[in-house]
Amino acid sequence: MILFNITVNISHAAEKEWLKYMKETHIPAIMATGLPVETKLLRLLTEIENEGATYTNQFIFRTMEDFMAYQTEFQGDLQESHHQKFNGQYVSFRTLLEEA
Repeated sequence: MILFNITVNISHAAEKEWLKYMKETHIPAIMATGLPVETKLLRLLTEIENEGATYTNQFIFRTMEDFMAYQTEFQGDLQESHHQKFNGQYVSFRTLLEEA
């Protein structure tokens, strides 16, 4: 199992619109690729005072090959759509983990 984790800090001003976009557009588009088998969108509860809210979006892939296919064929366009919509309102980082 491969877990692809995307941590995003989104401005409070854009948070509501971002959540709607993630739930109704972005995450369904990723799942529609047929490569991830499960996803979770979680809000960080131990937030320090900053200018945004932090979320983690986790996608589970069966194999590294499935993740690599997603990354090669779909990730760039999906990231660009997200960036165009929320440019300047978020920071993010990605982590790739493997089940031990």
